[in-house]
Amino acid sequence: MLRKFKRIQINPNIMLGKPVIRGTRIPVELIIRKLGEGVSIEDLLDAYPNLKEEDIREALTYASDVLKNEEIIYLEAGKHS
Repeated sequence: MLRKFKRIQINPNIMLGKPVIRGTRIPVELIIRKLGEGVSIEDLLDAYPNLKEEDIREALTYASDVLKNEEIIYLEAGKHS
């Protein structure tokens, strides 16, 4: 189960229910992708003036929690029931 996040909002009426930074339409996925591409936190803050450093940190924590709780089911190839 995911913990409560103060800065992350999930609302089906905002960005089709994707997790976003509360009060914005900035998806958590965008933040994670940009950081993975090598964009600095400072560059993100410049590009998105409504974004705060705490938002970015909480986005990373949220993504980590989602991955931690992800279940992977392996299916053997070529086997039929």
